[in-house]
Amino acid sequence: MIRRRVVVRGRVQGVFFRDTVRRRAESRGVAGWARNREDGAVEAVFEGEGRAVDALVRFCREGPARADVSDVDVSEEDPEGLSGFAIR
Repeated sequence: MIRRRVVVRGRVQGVFFRDTVRRRAESRGVAGWARNREDGAVEAVFEGEGRAVDALVRFCREGPARADVSDVDVSEEDPEGLSGFAIR
C-alpha cells in the first residue's frame, strides 16, 4: 500500500479531469480524492497497490483529451487507510 499526492497544473479544470481520475481510480481499486484548487490546479490523493497508484500518477501527467497539463508535483505520504474515491 502506497500513497501519493499530486498537484496538476495547466488547463485542468472544466475538462472532466477529476471525474476521469475518479473512474480510473475506482477501476483499479485505488482510494482517495480529487479536488479543484482556487489557483486553477487539480489536487488528488491516491492510496492503493503500488502499480495501480503509479498508473494514476502517469495518467495525471497527460490528463483527459481536453486537458493541457503543464506541470505535475508528486509527493509521497504515509497511507491513512482511505476507502472509496471522492470528488471534493
